[in-house]
Amino acid sequence: MTEVLVERNWEEPLTDADMQIMFSNALGCLNIHRVDWSGSLLSADGRDLFCHYSAADAESARIALQQAGSPRGHVWAGSVHDAPGFTNDVLARANVLVSRRFEAPVGLEEVQAVEHAGASCLSTHRVHFVRTYLSTDRRRMISLYQAPDAESVRLALHDASMPVERVWAFRQFRP
Repeated sequence: MTEVLVERNWEEPLTDADMQIMFSNALGCLNIHRVDWSGSLLSADGRDLFCHYSAADAESARIALQQAGSPRGHVWAGSVHDAPGFTNDVLARANVLVSRRFEAPVGLEEVQAVEHAGASCLSTHRVHFVRTYLSTDRRRMISLYQAPDAESVRLALHDASMPVERVWAFRQFRP
């Protein structure tokens, strides 16, 4: 199976009720195309959504979501990398998403080395790494953290000289 990640944005904020309707509407199409939904993260302002699926390939997920009437989004295949000691309870406490884009492909080891070098900055701000999604072309990365708030993550990553595109707090939706 392939890990498939989808990023979407809305002009009008989504509510929890909107999310439930969207998931209900997509379920049949996801099942037909053998796409398993692992979870979604909705930004605190309701305008950004990041979803994780497993499927035979990214195209299967793209087709299933399109047939379900979901708005277009950026769909990409990638790999999942968890923090040492990762558990589902740790994942449930994640609350801040960091997106990164790279001009040239990066190795996960490179990013981990920078994060390891800045570990004291993360600790100072009470920021704990939970999980990273790395695109197969290695130019896109989404990382999840558990922290007091998004600003703590922003400050910690800045102090650690880690690349950041965007940082936002989220709430989770799981199957």
